[in-house]
Amino acid sequence: MASAFTHQLTSVALLLLLLYFPPISESNNLFCDAGSEYGGPQCGIQSSSSSSSKILIKGGTVVNAHHQQIADVYVEDGIIVAVQPNINVGDDVKVLDATGKFVMPGGIDPHTHLAMEFMGSETIDDFFSGQAAALAGGTTMHIDFVIPINGSLTAGFEAYEKKAKNSCMDYGFHMAITKWDEVVSDEMEVMVKEKGINSFKFFMAYKGSFMINDELLIEGFKRCKSLGALAMVHAENGDAVFEGQKRMIELGIPGPEGHALSRPPLLEGEATARAIRLAEFVNTPLYVVHVMSMDAMEEIAKARKAGRRVIGEPVVSGLVLDDSWLWHSDFVTAAKYVMSPPIRASGHNKALQAALATGILQLVGTDHCAFNSTQKAFGIDDFRKIPNGVNGIEERMHLVWDTMVESGQISVTDYVRLTSTECARIFNVYPRKGAILVGSDADIIILNPNSSFEITARSHHSRLDTNVYEGRRVKGKVEVTIAGGRVVWENDELKVVPGSGKYIEMRPFNYLFHGLDKADAKYLSSLQAPVKRLKSST
Repeated sequence: MASAFTHQLTSVALLLLLLYFPPISESNNLFCDAGSEYGGPQCGIQSSSSSSSKILIKGGTVVNAHHQQIADVYVEDGIIVAVQPNINVGDDVKVLDATGKFVMPGGIDPHTHLAMEFMGSETIDDFFSGQAAALAGGTTMHIDFVIPINGSLTAGFEAYEKKAKNSCMDYGFHMAITKWDEVVSDEMEVMVKEKGINSFKFFMAYKGSFMINDELLIEGFKRCKSLGALAMVHAENGDAVFEGQKRMIELGIPGPEGHALSRPPLLEGEATARAIRLAEFVNTPLYVVHVMSMDAMEEIAKARKAGRRVIGEPVVSGLVLDDSWLWHSDFVTAAKYVMSPPIRASGHNKALQAALATGILQLVGTDHCAFNSTQKAFGIDDFRKIPNGVNGIEERMHLVWDTMVESGQISVTDYVRLTSTECARIFNVYPRKGAILVGSDADIIILNPNSSFEITARSHHSRLDTNVYEGRRVKGKVEVTIAGGRVVWENDELKVVPGSGKYIEMRPFNYLFHGLDKADAKYLSSLQAPVKRLKSST
């Protein structure tokens, strides 16, 4: 019997151009092998007309960050129309049985680098392949970092618009700031008011390329505050790292282990503390990306306890791995773990897990930045030439579930908050994203808590030929991913459409800015200055 939720289905034929992407790695993944590449029929590409615009998810436990309930979820034309028990629908609706499973908002990854040019190379996952991998892992939106071209924000944004044309899921942009002048300051305003960017990243590391000094960092923080944009930092002391790199080479340590030894945790802690204090001086919120060490986490904990508006983002590699792999005798194995800040010694990961569970850290990213074995080999004689980056865009949702929920460190509602909702709130796209609510976008996953599988480079969907989580068996599996109201992952098969992803504009002045004007007024009233003094009459 048809219900009030059903309407006449209109099929729209969508002509897709088959795209050829030349092979870069020799990854033998099941999504696209070397023979077919992206665009072939065995790669899971389909037209949108073959997917119903009406979906009913029946009998699952619907989980939001604040509440969970057993209910049905009805989706029509990419939007959640109803969340309630016992919804009846007509025959033109695709029905998914979620009995005994969790129905949750799709993950939002706040930290990725797709099609990024870095250290003389380019990441092998572009916006299509990286997003396809994300969808297979239950992530339905990500926020990538636009890198300026010769310091120009406008040129960088235009370049990334082109890179993202083949997107198969929704995405947003952060903007990196790699130099400072009045032109950049003016461009920041354009990015916020016209381009939908509400966050800017400042590098305190990578001396000679991206790094900016404290004077420019303060100027950038001030501009972010005036625009209502969130200031983000890569927190490592770049000058000290440069010295540490020279020291390792002088000591005859050119291998991947030299990377970790050259940039120890105290340099991450120092830069984190400095960024927090400078943000406090300006009185603007701060977001610390890829928190990898106890040293940095403890600085964030102290700041938050003191009432500072600081967000700490660990990444999944830092939560589940340790640096022992960097000492592996095989270069290819060791080099795949090189990233910055480095994966830390055992103990740091457990401390970061505890900080995530207790609210010191707020959400989980990946810093997915994929370079294959050939690219990593650029630094076979000098770790300074190894392109920095690891995978994670496909593995994040599963690893956080297995590490944090299965171990009892966090609840299922916490999981939703850490992997989706808090990111949506911070970057001002909630409740359009990050929620299973009426009116929200239909970005939904169905997770089976009783299913297990093994992570391998052979079966993952990235173009990468290695995987830093190789051989890890995880419990809890995303069995269905719905993005924009379309089933894109089901029965271990991807059904993705190049160009179907939308750019999501993100508004400024998120909740972290609430009450900031009162704090400024309190500061001014506390100065008891200027003091009126009588001028000398001599």
